[in-house]
Amino acid sequence: MLVYVIIISILALIYAAFLAVKVMKHDEGTDEMKEIASHIKEGAMAFLNKEYSVMVFFIIAVFLVLFFLIGRNNSYAFLAGAILSAIAGNIGMRIATSANVRTAQAVSKSLNKGLDVAFSSGTVMSMSVVGLGLLGVSVLYLIFKDPNIIFSFGFGASSIALFARVGGGIYTKAADVGADLVGKVEKGIPEDDPRNPATIADNVGDNVGDVAGMGADLFESYVDSIIAAMVLGVATFVGSNGVILPLMLAGLGILASIIGTFFVKTTGKDAQKAMNKGLFVSTGLMIVFAFFLIKFMIGDLSLFYATISGLISGVVIGLATEYYTSADHKPAQSIALASKTGSGTNIIRGLGVGMISTIIPVLAVCVAIFLSFYFGGLYGVAIAAVGMLSTLGLTLASDTYGPVADNAAGIAEMAGMGDKVRKRAEALDAVGNTTAAIGKGFAIGSAALTALALFVSFTQVAGLKAINIASPSVIIGLFIGSLMPFIFSAITMNAVGRAAFEMVNEVRRQFKEIKGLMEGKAKPDYKRCVQISTHAALKEMVIPGLLAVIVPIVVGLWNVEALGGMLVGVTATGFLMAVFMSNAGGAWDNAKKYIESGHLGGKGSPEHKAAVVGDTVGDPFKDTSGPSLNILIKLMSIVAVVFVPLFL
Repeated sequence: MLVYVIIISILALIYAAFLAVKVMKHDEGTDEMKEIASHIKEGAMAFLNKEYSVMVFFIIAVFLVLFFLIGRNNSYAFLAGAILSAIAGNIGMRIATSANVRTAQAVSKSLNKGLDVAFSSGTVMSMSVVGLGLLGVSVLYLIFKDPNIIFSFGFGASSIALFARVGGGIYTKAADVGADLVGKVEKGIPEDDPRNPATIADNVGDNVGDVAGMGADLFESYVDSIIAAMVLGVATFVGSNGVILPLMLAGLGILASIIGTFFVKTTGKDAQKAMNKGLFVSTGLMIVFAFFLIKFMIGDLSLFYATISGLISGVVIGLATEYYTSADHKPAQSIALASKTGSGTNIIRGLGVGMISTIIPVLAVCVAIFLSFYFGGLYGVAIAAVGMLSTLGLTLASDTYGPVADNAAGIAEMAGMGDKVRKRAEALDAVGNTTAAIGKGFAIGSAALTALALFVSFTQVAGLKAINIASPSVIIGLFIGSLMPFIFSAITMNAVGRAAFEMVNEVRRQFKEIKGLMEGKAKPDYKRCVQISTHAALKEMVIPGLLAVIVPIVVGLWNVEALGGMLVGVTATGFLMAVFMSNAGGAWDNAKKYIESGHLGGKGSPEHKAAVVGDTVGDPFKDTSGPSLNILIKLMSIVAVVFVPLFL
């Protein structure tokens, strides 16, 4: 059956190539549009190449450590995971920076044509992620026949993901905060106004953060959940069925996702309903596929119930995230209303919305854990994580669509394409904000289940039958683990703050010193702002990445039980903080857009300026610290699993 999995993986890559060709055939528009898009693409690819050149030193160092201390096969698997994750991110970046200008041009014809181009480009990214991820895991199992070795593949993917997510997040938010605070609040000019020096850096940031970063994030979630289920399958079943089942579920999920993409079309103005339609179709198909697969392979439907508990909990988390972050619902609107009395009340309300939004995701994950364990034991919990991520081919496409639509709206504004085109592009962009928030919620929810599966794998590999919570070393580990998300968030938030401070001063300087800039008679120095974001991101991403790897190793060398306690602490605290920060940031962003759409005085009003301040607080919440935390909890868990031989 492994042959079928490999064939489906290759099919996903073929479908990605087909859509890439389809996207590239679309018209790029005017010469001015092409010039703006070329600046964005050059900046994005330059940053990605520099980021990879920094990460290569870390990859080589870890490869050598694994080669000499753990095992040669582990080092090869680690390298494969890092390379494939980087390739997936590179593919996503290239198609997104080519699709943005084509989406802007397509929107000038109709909303549905713009949706088609943007969503197709997102599907290229998603199919590359699931295709390369499943292919990598399957081929390595074919070679090594030992799922434990393949954990190092997940380690490689996780390492790339953390650097990509943190680096991309710092880059994009430094530019975004600088552009908004000076452009919107101080100068009163529209978002993406070509007079604003930070606009190109801002649009570049959308790609490096929400395309390359999110793609690497979900690549490692996807492969980690499959690998953890494979490892537990060895201990649960006689024969290979327990190992092959998660691979087959992932493969059928790809087929369900491909079919679901054909339903993402709209004849009216509601692009969100089109996205939801595709999600529901792929989810329904996956339930049917899982039923027949598990009945055929296992002969018992208990694991089917475990699978759909994860799948449905993912949908619930997505819908809850949509409710708390969408401008169409009360939570985001209440933040907008709070802007009537200033930025302080806006921020207070946003924090409250973010905190209360944790309830449904936590309960959904708890129900999924309870049901999956009831029906399938610890293996059932791992299968639930695979089930939740099985339709990643569609959910990631919906998420990656967001930055493409955002760039398209920016190009429409900068190229002066007119109110009609800009409003259509902004309608796609507003949906993109919601799909991005849903994608982050989905990634965080899956991270909780995946981290739990990895934790169970750790206890088995380490030979821990139980962890004594009364032990002082375990309690110490628990507190250290609980502390890690706070330290990690503080480092990344402060990094954005420092970079944004430099960006704000640069934008102010250009408005002051470049004569005729405000009048539109002179061009700003876009490259200087791109350089500021690039330098800050590359400099600041190193410490958080090293922290996630070094701390588990240090604690594990001291006491293996303490390491178990640490993994529990970081998973619980990290999950809650990630949901809180991501949802609060998404709600702040859409509260601002709710006002910009004409409510409460619209653009330029005191309420709008207050909402922009709230959004600048939410930017690093939702695009830097929050989504990076779900990688942190998985990376620390997988480091613990891979380095167990050293600890024992």
